[in-house]
Amino acid sequence: MPDLHSLLADLAAEGDSADALVAPLPAGRWADPTPAEGWTIAHQIAHLAWTDGQAVSAATDPAAFAIMVEEAAANSGGYVEAGAQAGTAEDPAHLLDRWRDGRRRMVDALTGVEPGTRLPWFGPPMGVASMATARLMETWAHGEDIADALGVRREPTHRLRHVAHIGVRTRDFAFRNRGLEPPAEEFRVALRAPDGDEWTWGPPDARQSVTGPALDFCHAVTQRRHRADLALTATGPDAGRWLDVAQAFAGPPGPGRAPSHA
Repeated sequence: MPDLHSLLADLAAEGDSADALVAPLPAGRWADPTPAEGWTIAHQIAHLAWTDGQAVSAATDPAAFAIMVEEAAANSGGYVEAGAQAGTAEDPAHLLDRWRDGRRRMVDALTGVEPGTRLPWFGPPMGVASMATARLMETWAHGEDIADALGVRREPTHRLRHVAHIGVRTRDFAFRNRGLEPPAEEFRVALRAPDGDEWTWGPPDARQSVTGPALDFCHAVTQRRHRADLALTATGPDAGRWLDVAQAFAGPPGPGRAPSHA
């Protein structure tokens, strides 16, 4: 994995990629629906702005963040939805500026965290590298929603490796999140990178495995595509079940997406 400086540079670049999708849009297009039910493009950006702001708070004022988490726990689903909904009332230009400012402050805040510090979050505390990877994953995933809404395709980059990594690391969480016992054995995950290289996790001699394009795996673990629409191969029953429940993001089990031919 890259050093923290490179990781934070990739986080900033992922934000810029999503920014490039919305920056040229006239104000009216921010109300366009995205594949996330009930969410417009404005919801997507407002959610990123809100969550980036929470990352700044976690890194700079853990006590205040802990109070916010207690409030969120009392209304787990609605709290996040409210953060996104509130942003949709803003003028799109103001929302965009606020998101940009928040992205810069987030990178600065994570840069200043003392090595070894565990940052509080909505799940278990995490190190700064894990926090940055999680923020990159979510920024990429919501950027895909916006791209789908606009009918454009973004070229996959090396930054998908961060998304794939957190997808692999959250395997056991995804099972437990569905009330299932995680498999005892490790899987082999071998993915074809955008440049044709191979990215791998797990022992080469594992009995169960997942293989295919890195982009497809990232779409699976962020629940942006249905498994039926992805060129992923699962060898072994537990590996196959994983692709049905994979979830790289925190929170209750996501509803996923319907297959394109449904």
